[in-house]
Amino acid sequence: MNIQFEELKMYTKFDDLAEDLLNLAKEILPEQLFYLSVINESEQLILKLSNDQTSMRVTEGMVIDLNYSLCQRIDFQTKQPLVYEDVTKEPGLVGMKELLEQANVRSYLGIPISLTNGEKFGTLCAINDEASLFGSKSIELLQRIVRLFSYYLELERFVWRDTLTDLYNRRYLMNRFDMQPHEAGALFFLDLDGFKKINDVYGHDAGDTVLQEVARRLQSLIAGRTSVCAVRLGGDEFVLHFACCDSQETLVRQADEILACLSKWDAYDLSASIGIVSYTAAKETSLKNLLRQADIALYEAKSSGKNRYKWFNAQQET
Repeated sequence: MNIQFEELKMYTKFDDLAEDLLNLAKEILPEQLFYLSVINESEQLILKLSNDQTSMRVTEGMVIDLNYSLCQRIDFQTKQPLVYEDVTKEPGLVGMKELLEQANVRSYLGIPISLTNGEKFGTLCAINDEASLFGSKSIELLQRIVRLFSYYLELERFVWRDTLTDLYNRRYLMNRFDMQPHEAGALFFLDLDGFKKINDVYGHDAGDTVLQEVARRLQSLIAGRTSVCAVRLGGDEFVLHFACCDSQETLVRQADEILACLSKWDAYDLSASIGIVSYTAAKETSLKNLLRQADIALYEAKSSGKNRYKWFNAQQET
């Protein structure tokens, strides 16, 4: 699971540490323009530049299609830097040279930034409008400060992620909701049917494996939808937050897909029940209240036979 751009907004002192990273990089190679970027499956976002005054067409906040980015060529598996001291003399840059010329980029050094689990974060890059020499000692120093930065990123992940499933946690959900208080959306409150039996019969290790598989399936179902996030509240309780104004028909289709996906197990008699609550931008509400309402609907789904979803309605509170 790649770090979403939205997640970075919640990181404590991220801007300060990113600026420190760029300042240290400038101490090592003062003649270069450095930028820090974050990468997801298809795009690269330029987060920060070491300076704004540059002849190169790179700006903070710029989003680049990975197909047209040199950073896409970095090998994150080996964590080795990518070095082009003069892009005009590189035979392997067919199709890229015209873009680099338009951006006025003549040399490039890309340092991959990954978390300790191997997950890709982004890059620290040095570019210049002239050919450059990148000494091995300078590259080694840049790799060291990138490693320190990745340790900071790892600590932030522990704050916002569930350690077992790597889904977001309750703290993240609360902050995400607070950042979008006046938008329409919906909550799916999921609970696994038959999970206690798995722990009792097969042991907690098997139960943990099931929870991890549920998380993987939920992530697969919402892949590519930045407006939706999956959260583990605790135990076998999960939440999907739709921070968008999807139609009821769309939400129903999503609920049906989840029920179908979570009812197919080779070794276990397991399914899921879902309580759904939607909200509008016009009506002020709180996450605590929405979770309570979704839990009421979930209880109704459990009481009605399990392996189904129920919508919350105001009459259920009376």
